[in-house]
Amino acid sequence: MAGMNKKVKSRAVRRLKIIEGQVRGLQRLVEQDTYCIDVIHQSLAVKEALSSFEHLILENHLRTHAIEQVRKGKDEKAIKEILSVHKLSRHR
Repeated sequence: MAGMNKKVKSRAVRRLKIIEGQVRGLQRLVEQDTYCIDVIHQSLAVKEALSSFEHLILENHLRTHAIEQVRKGKDEKAIKEILSVHKLSRHR
């Protein structure tokens, strides 16, 4: 991703690897006919991990791209991007 410093990128990749492991674990639970409530608990953990990842990426965007857009007089672009993400997040 453009504008992502190495520390943030490293954190993002680490979180994605954790999520990947959680999804594989979720798949195993389904394959093993695990009790439905236990599967749902694992699924909710995956959603929370994805939400945490999204927060990290959004924070990076605000600190880098959005700030730069505002500085360059592209306020409307920054606002539209942030509102589009907000709108999508409400429909979950």
